[in-house]
Amino acid sequence: MRVLIDYRAALRQRSGVGEYTHQLVRSLLAIAQSDGRSLELTLFSSSWRDRLSVDRELAGADAVDRRVPVRVLNFAWHRLGWPRAESLTRRAFDVTHSLHPLLLPSRSAAHVVTIHDLNFLEHPERTRAEIRRDYPSLARRHAQRADAVIVPSRFTAREVERRLDVPVERIAVCSPGAPDWTPREAPPAGGGYALFLGTLEPRKNVGLLLDAYERLLHLRGADNVGADGRRGVPPLVLAGKATGESAPWLARIAKPPLHGRVRHIGYVDPANRRELYEGARLLVQPSYEEGFGIPVLEAMTLGVPVIASNRGALPEVLADAGVLVEPDQPEQLAGAMRRLIDDAAYAGALAAKGPIRARQFSWSATARRVYDTYAAAIERRAGRSRSA
Repeated sequence: MRVLIDYRAALRQRSGVGEYTHQLVRSLLAIAQSDGRSLELTLFSSSWRDRLSVDRELAGADAVDRRVPVRVLNFAWHRLGWPRAESLTRRAFDVTHSLHPLLLPSRSAAHVVTIHDLNFLEHPERTRAEIRRDYPSLARRHAQRADAVIVPSRFTAREVERRLDVPVERIAVCSPGAPDWTPREAPPAGGGYALFLGTLEPRKNVGLLLDAYERLLHLRGADNVGADGRRGVPPLVLAGKATGESAPWLARIAKPPLHGRVRHIGYVDPANRRELYEGARLLVQPSYEEGFGIPVLEAMTLGVPVIASNRGALPEVLADAGVLVEPDQPEQLAGAMRRLIDDAAYAGALAAKGPIRARQFSWSATARRVYDTYAAAIERRAGRSRSA
C-alpha cells in the first residue's frame, strides 16, 4: 500500500493536529513492521523556510520536501485542485491523506481526510488565516468527495454525519493514543501549579479561566490561604503559543491581581511536556469545543487531576476520571478548582482514575484502524471507477 501523508502540521511546533500527525506516522510505521503489513509511507511537506527531514523516530518513511510557500500551495490545492500529488512528487500512490478537512488532490489515489472538529462552521470568528478563508465554504464538498473521513472522536463523527452529510459508513473514529508514560508516584512537592495547555486562541476560552482564577484568589482573601489555614492557591501556568487574539489575556496577566500569579510560558516542545505535567497540581481545559483534547489524555496518563468543559468531545475522553464544568460559568470553574486544591482525597481519587481511563486509548490500535480505513478507501475508490 503506497500512502502519501501531508506532514506539514507537524513540521514546526506540534500542537494538537501536529502531534496527532507525528504520532500517527510513527505508529503506522511500527505496526507495519510488527504486523507485517505492506506499507510504503511517504511524508509530504512544503515550506519556503522549514525543511522536512526523516529522523530516527520516522525511520522507514520517505520524504518529499518542496520549497513552495504554504499559503500558495494551499490556495491552489483548496480552490483549484492542482497540482496533483503525482505531479508534485513524481510518484504514484494508492492513498493520499490530508490531516485537515480539505483534499490532497490526486489523479488516481483514494482520498482520505481527517476532520478534527467543525468549530470553524459554528464559529468562524474564532478562526484565522486559511481556516477562516477556505474551511467553512469548502469542507462539506471535500468531505463528500473523500473516500474516507477520519475523525478523533464519536462526537466529531456525529457532527460530520449531521452537518456535512457524510454517510456513516465512510467515517472512521481513530482517536489519539495515550503517551507511553508511567503514572507519577505523588503530586508535586510544594503544591505545584494549575496548568492550561493549548494554543491561546478564542475557542480555548482562556478568558473564562482567568475570570475563574481571579475569583478563586478573591475567595482566598488577601493572605491566599484556605479554610484550614495552610493551603494556598497554586500559580496558574498558561502553556501554549500566543496568537493575535490572545493579546488582551496577556495584558491582563501583567496587571494586578493576576500579575505574579499567572505565567505564560509559550509553546512547550513535546520532549518537555511530561516534565510540565509532572509539576502540575491539576489541568484545566475550559475550551468551548474540542474534537478530542490531547492535553486531557496526557494529563490523565500521568495521574494529574483534570477539569474540563462539558462540551464537544471532552466528556467522551474524560468520562468519570475528572470534573466537567460549563464553559460559560466562571463561578463553577472556580468552585471545581477550589475543591481539587482543598480536598486531597477527592483529587487523589481522580488522579487514580486517570491512568485507568487513559489506557483505553492506544496509538497501535489507532494505527491499525487507520490502515484498515485506507484499505476500505482504496476499495471504495475502485468501486467508483468501475461504476463510472
